Amino acid sequence: MRLTLLGAGAWGTALAIAFADKHEVTLWSREADVAAELRDSRENRRFFPGYRLPDGVDVTTDFAAAVSAAELLIVATPIAGLRPTVENLRAHGVHLPMLWVCKGFEAGSGKLPHQVVGEVLGPEAVFGALSGPSFAEEVAAGQPTAIALAANDPVFAREAARELHGARLRIYANDDLVGVEVGGAVKNVLAIASGVCDGLGLGLNSRAALMTRGLAEIARLGVALGAQRETFMGLAGMGDLILTCTGDLSRNRRVGLALAENKSLPQILEELGHVAEGVYTAREVDRLASQFAVDMPISAAVAAVLDGRLSAAQAVAELMARDPKEEAA
Repeated sequence: MRLTLLGAGAWGTALAIAFADKHEVTLWSREADVAAELRDSRENRRFFPGYRLPDGVDVTTDFAAAVSAAELLIVATPIAGLRPTVENLRAHGVHLPMLWVCKGFEAGSGKLPHQVVGEVLGPEAVFGALSGPSFAEEVAAGQPTAIALAANDPVFAREAARELHGARLRIYANDDLVGVEVGGAVKNVLAIASGVCDGLGLGLNSRAALMTRGLAEIARLGVALGAQRETFMGLAGMGDLILTCTGDLSRNRRVGLALAENKSLPQILEELGHVAEGVYTAREVDRLASQFAVDMPISAAVAAVLDGRLSAAQAVAELMARDPKEEAA
């Protein structure tokens, strides 16, 4: 299959590496210097150093050429870049099936990725999401990974999963696009909470409780938005949550660790050097929880810390002071 990856950040580069042995891959970059370096050295030193891009991967900054050669598009931008990318596709008259790997809610609108894409490309477009417990570094290194692929067309989801499935990157078709997207979005918020928990030295019991109750928050919001509850027990729910809350490669967890040190958010983001989607998603999750009357105290606490309304220690104290209640999903 001819694949074009739109976005040459960490994820675009990692997936280009992962798919290159089975597919004809083009990697599009909007940054001319990144594309030139990838062509010359076969390494993305700016966004993804230490991993070699196979010689067979074509690198270009020519958007029209990149998409015209493809049978399937994979958008590998942050959520903020999704709408501009699909608007560019519409402007070029492109009507190809597409997937994306960004996770979150669009800032301001609170829309999930499939809502953004559907709004721009219309009801005839065929599209879906790749999501699950996966760090780009491990995918590029060929470490065994399993993720979910959900789409607005179940036949396309099954066919795309079968085409992209490999010995090291196992892809499972899923028929719950909303659930897969909600799981991928909200787990980033909870990973920030997990980082705070670890940074404050609250212990493993505390982290386990946070993750368990956090999964209940994900499921409550997902069901309110139309998802299937069982989705959150799978790769795009529990699987992604476990990885992101415990893995040292998690950018969102690192944000939480730094918040526990009372660093300012601008300083944290500058030191991180990459997008941490949970920072922007937290505000949208908090707003949606209020809009749909969904109880999400952990997510609300994260939003309060990020907005400077509470310190990390104050947020923990408020959560622990909540009245006892029966355990419920």
